Amino acid sequence: MVRDMSSSRTARERVRAELTREITDIARRHLATEGAGGLSLRAVAREMGMVSSAIYRYFPSRDDLLTALIIDGYNAVGEAVENADAACPPEDHTGRWLAVCHAVRDWALAHPHEYALLYGSPVPGYQAPQDTVAAAVRDTVVYGRIVSDAYLAGALNPPAVCPPVPAPFSEDAARVRAIIPDVPDDVIVRGLIAWTGLFGWLSFELFGQFNNTILDTGTAFDHSMRCQAAFLGLPA
Repeated sequence: MVRDMSSSRTARERVRAELTREITDIARRHLATEGAGGLSLRAVAREMGMVSSAIYRYFPSRDDLLTALIIDGYNAVGEAVENADAACPPEDHTGRWLAVCHAVRDWALAHPHEYALLYGSPVPGYQAPQDTVAAAVRDTVVYGRIVSDAYLAGALNPPAVCPPVPAPFSEDAARVRAIIPDVPDDVIVRGLIAWTGLFGWLSFELFGQFNNTILDTGTAFDHSMRCQAAFLGLPA
């Protein structure tokens, strides 16, 4: 009897997981046509052939569905970045940086609407819950480890082009140090500039700001990320 109940529960869990995956897959397609702001549980339910009331057993609100999509997206970027970093020799800090940058770009180009959900304009009326944080920092933790490893190995030799770090920034730097550990404030600043430079480039590329101007975006992106590596002080 216990075995039967356990088997039944496992079967229900499997069905629920499959339906949840189908819902999120359809919702991702709707991002491409309706945008995050136009995402509708009722529309997803119609495409599935499910009565609208049934879908609420899986996602009680549109915001819950958005949260699931956001977490899935961040985890996908994080996994791509982790794999790219793991494929490089640990001491090749520049190679790791470039591999991570290209991994993010490759994912973004393959999933532009999910990228827009994660890094584009905020969805009106939606407030991301704390549940998204762990997934959101997966890629950033890898990047911070690259910078920290390079600094601790004595591999950073940045050009003297930046003014001194303003004293009020020290409190913010202390918080960022949870992601880029064991480095001084000036390395924190350079790290932030390089990392935000990556996403600034990608947003310009994906949202059409380079149209009819930068035609060979792949070559330009690689060169830009090498410039960011040099700004960080990573060896050529």
